[in-house]
Amino acid sequence: MAVAVATKTAWKLQEITAHSSNVSSLVLGKSSGRLLATGGDDCRVNIWSVNKPNCIMSLTGHTTPIESLQINTNEELIVAGSQSGSIRVWDLEAAKILRTLLGHKANICSLDFHPFGSFVASGSLDTNIKLWDVRRKGCVFRYKGHTEAVRCLRFSPDGKWLASAADDHTVKLWDLAAGKIMYEFTGHTGPVNVVEFHPNEYLLASGSSDRTVRFWDLEKFQVVSCIEEEATPVRCVLFNPDGCCLYSGFQDSLRVYGWEPERCFDVVLVNWGKVADLSICNNQLIGVSFAQSTVSSFVVDLSRVTKSDSIPHGLIRVDEPLVPPTPTGSSLRRIYDRPSTSCSKAQSRVKHNSESERRSPSSEDDRDEKESKAEIQNPEDYKEIFQPKNAICRTPPRNNEPFPAPPEDDPVTAKEAVKPSQAADVQTPLPKQELPDPVQRPPIASSTPLTRTELSVIPAARNEPIGLKASDFLPAVKNQSQTELVDEEAMSQIRKGHETMCVVLTSRHKNLDTVRAVWSTGDIKNSVDSAVAINDLSVVVDLLNIVNQKASLWKLDLCTIILPQIEKLLQSKYESYVQTGCTSLKLILQRFLPLITDILAAPPSVGVDITREERLHKCKLCYKQLKNISNVVKNKSGLSGRHGSAFRELHLLMAVLE
Repeated sequence: MAVAVATKTAWKLQEITAHSSNVSSLVLGKSSGRLLATGGDDCRVNIWSVNKPNCIMSLTGHTTPIESLQINTNEELIVAGSQSGSIRVWDLEAAKILRTLLGHKANICSLDFHPFGSFVASGSLDTNIKLWDVRRKGCVFRYKGHTEAVRCLRFSPDGKWLASAADDHTVKLWDLAAGKIMYEFTGHTGPVNVVEFHPNEYLLASGSSDRTVRFWDLEKFQVVSCIEEEATPVRCVLFNPDGCCLYSGFQDSLRVYGWEPERCFDVVLVNWGKVADLSICNNQLIGVSFAQSTVSSFVVDLSRVTKSDSIPHGLIRVDEPLVPPTPTGSSLRRIYDRPSTSCSKAQSRVKHNSESERRSPSSEDDRDEKESKAEIQNPEDYKEIFQPKNAICRTPPRNNEPFPAPPEDDPVTAKEAVKPSQAADVQTPLPKQELPDPVQRPPIASSTPLTRTELSVIPAARNEPIGLKASDFLPAVKNQSQTELVDEEAMSQIRKGHETMCVVLTSRHKNLDTVRAVWSTGDIKNSVDSAVAINDLSVVVDLLNIVNQKASLWKLDLCTIILPQIEKLLQSKYESYVQTGCTSLKLILQRFLPLITDILAAPPSVGVDITREERLHKCKLCYKQLKNISNVVKNKSGLSGRHGSAFRELHLLMAVLE
């Protein structure tokens, strides 16, 4: 049997010369973790695919160095702010300039896209924050309050708030609908470099040059905890997608934090220097840094990083009690529930904005846009990544594989992590050399086999197990004369897989308990979220079988979460999974497809209506997912038998999409 080779926890992926002059800013696409944009003193924005050596596209038009960049959630738009205060938005799929936004009087220090509206927020050295409507090329509102440069902006996950961090040592929270400040968080003693919203809870994290990371409760408006032992300024922070921990980038290290109580779960040494941005994909953290004209990318294997007060992710102890895990942080903290907030105040404030703020574009602006170009330098990569009709979907990329980890330089060396004293109460993980190879690890977290080959459908009703042979449990006969088996030897062979099976069943039981605990609170959306986050299709099927019995439980929110799972179910080799997927898809098509098509066909609204923008965003997302599913349904509609008739019925219902 081959011995598993020890691999590195963190490694350098690539180093490229990104610009002809110094690199001044860069950003990673957060959906895929594979898209990289760099801005330079040469006034260009260059687009790259992580781990590929050639520039895909070069965006021109700015006349001063690029100071800030941001890519939207769908990775279709990019916005760049320059030293002169001008902002340009490009459409990456169409490879053209979309808007030029003028109004700031100094460097653009920070940018962020609204999660579902066509809005961009910008923060400047002139201390102002502006909210722009990309479609109408106008400034919707200006937020005043900071006294120094605004270094970071982040919209909340529900799109209702905007958080800003500045050199004046403060973090401010703004209500977009009311057009005013909600609260000012003070406590940092140095410039605040970065802020980040928790993906689920009303919690905000901020990192500062005072070498602290602070966590703020957004319901009680008070500090939750503060981590102070660091030796270098905090450069970037990122919550784990499930919200269990916070990753913080420092000079040459990655630290993993919890906040109630404050503690450091893990420290990973990464020689990335001054890391500028982080992204997560395929259970790997991608970090990028720049120095002069070069950009370096690094990878950290998160399966080998401790994320909580437990054994490392992916390992399950058989003797663990079967209790639902408590949510990270305060279980009483409010969850983003996307409340219906009236936007009438914001609309009235827009009307009172000065003419200079909302004037129509001038001929000078039009000339600027004509001078802006998107030069495609690598047509093959451009078509692969940005052409929407290509078979490769990039948000998130369905076929992206994790970056392979190189072998350890010294197999005897343990993990490149030093546990801080604050984490003394953290359960000690198993030594790395005892960890099973990730490729050979049994599928503990998911009871659904992950296969790439097309298999025949396994019927739901069967009298014998699939793929199980009695001979597999018996020892191999070394010679023909050895025909009798000792009972103890046979039993030991049979028991070999017993512990693994117990671990799988225990894991499934715990997963269902977790979903049931959320379901009992009456929050259907969060219970579905938790089921999807577990990454076990059997749990999703169990939950859908309940939801399908009561059509009134279905909401547009659920559709956006469930549709990607339905696509997986329809392609499953298990008949019961396919049946559940067909039932759920039929319910969605009957209840929501007319609504989705009507909303997408409606003319755009006037003014700022965030609730409508949110609904429009959900409809666009559902429509895109349904288009993907329609291809699967069409391919399977030619099948014979019960499956074929179900897919043919779905194909007729989805005819409006073609």
